Amino acid sequence: MKYFDWSAPSPAGNLACDEALLDLCDAGETGDILRFWEPGQPFVVLGYANHAATEANLPACAQRHIPVLRRCSGGGAVVQAPGCLNYSLILRIPDTGPLQTITGANQFIMSQQRSAIESALSFDHTQADHYLPAVHVPSLPNTQHATRNSSVSIAGHTDLALGPLKFSGNAQRRKRHALLFHGSFLLNADLAFISELLRMPSKQPDYRQGRSHTDFLTNLNLPAATLKQSLLKTWNAAHPFLDPPTTAIEDLTRTKYTTDAWNLKF
Repeated sequence: MKYFDWSAPSPAGNLACDEALLDLCDAGETGDILRFWEPGQPFVVLGYANHAATEANLPACAQRHIPVLRRCSGGGAVVQAPGCLNYSLILRIPDTGPLQTITGANQFIMSQQRSAIESALSFDHTQADHYLPAVHVPSLPNTQHATRNSSVSIAGHTDLALGPLKFSGNAQRRKRHALLFHGSFLLNADLAFISELLRMPSKQPDYRQGRSHTDFLTNLNLPAATLKQSLLKTWNAAHPFLDPPTTAIEDLTRTKYTTDAWNLKF
């Protein structure tokens, strides 16, 4: 597996990059890739089938000039902002094994991700002086923190949690020969900001128990570099990906991810 640590200069470019890499892998022009990216500005990302006005607080987003975009995979709406680390796995679908089905891929990949988080937390337990400071939006304090002694669990379908608190949501998109599995980790995010921009989700896992975003979410309080190293090791991603599909990323950014026809289609 190769790794690609690259953040696009725009929200749309980051979503376009994931789809372009999936298309490239599905066409047999590249193998497995683990990508990392971090948002340079806040924005809301809807799951493919989400209704924008149901999942996002559109008036609050408009007032704060927060873009609302739609990704190509399923799942629920999320807020991207400084303090989040995103990963994308672009994987070939083999003839046999767990990746052949949606459920099998979910179980296999989430198990790998849980192991990576456990390793990162264990490695970083004695390095608290290296933690990144929390990122705050003025007047919106971060009120929820991870309990570092809590166990890491796979919750719902594709969430990761520390105890009862969620710190990672994930989603999947499949094509004929390849799949995209991607997600976001809350590292030092402002949770009250998330609560302002998102409505209560229309679909909730049982373990949420109706809790608000600020009562349901937590930060890992880990440096991004620590988590990246653990994920690279877990996925055996040892070589850089040096030939990104630049033209495809630019085309998808321009014709899809910056258009209301796509972002606000539902």
